[in-house]
Amino acid sequence: MLSNPQFIIYSERKVRALASTQVNPTRMELTKQKKKLVTAVRGHKLLKDKRDELMRQFLDLVRENMELRLKVEAGIKAANTNFVIARSAMSEQGLHTALMAPKQEVYLDVTKKNVMSVNTPVFEYKTRTADENDIYSYGFAYTSSDLDGAVKSLADILPDMLRLAEAEKACQLMAAEIEKMRRRVNALEHVVIPNAQENIKYISMKLDENERSTQIRLMKVKDMLLEEAHGYSQK
Repeated sequence: MLSNPQFIIYSERKVRALASTQVNPTRMELTKQKKKLVTAVRGHKLLKDKRDELMRQFLDLVRENMELRLKVEAGIKAANTNFVIARSAMSEQGLHTALMAPKQEVYLDVTKKNVMSVNTPVFEYKTRTADENDIYSYGFAYTSSDLDGAVKSLADILPDMLRLAEAEKACQLMAAEIEKMRRRVNALEHVVIPNAQENIKYISMKLDENERSTQIRLMKVKDMLLEEAHGYSQK
């Protein structure tokens, strides 16, 4: 029974009707509901525009994320291939000895960037020395050139790995914010605005009814007074 669309529509209308009858049919309440409707419509437009802009930036970030992931995976695959080749050309002990003590150090600094009220992370790094070739912790006489290529591949892919981490975290945060905006927009569009419109319609109808009733009572009182004073009624 709950899956019947007609029953769901009927239930929503019944709830709205009950909500409308709970407001006081006064002019002050009518003014309040009209202000509430104007505010809700304006807020709905602003939130919808923000959601659309967030979605646009989110899709751009997703495309960048996909490109970075492919690039990072290709770089890691090339580094692994070079490591495998270097391991086949060197002894396991020699390989471990060559990589035992890293020569270069990396310092990571994490800041935040505000994107449409979403604080996304920004990763910046710096090395202990500015020399790009200061990454080999071993001598070249007893190691394979493939090991040099593997280390170089990992060093070159580091900026893209950090940018990929930024993009993925930003995608998660923006997706959560978009979902929050979607719920707020739907609540305004399907609950708050229709309820305010129903309340305005209900109060206006009640005020009109009260005004007509007052006019009828005044006419009857006038007829009664005329009949009492002059012995006739004015029709």
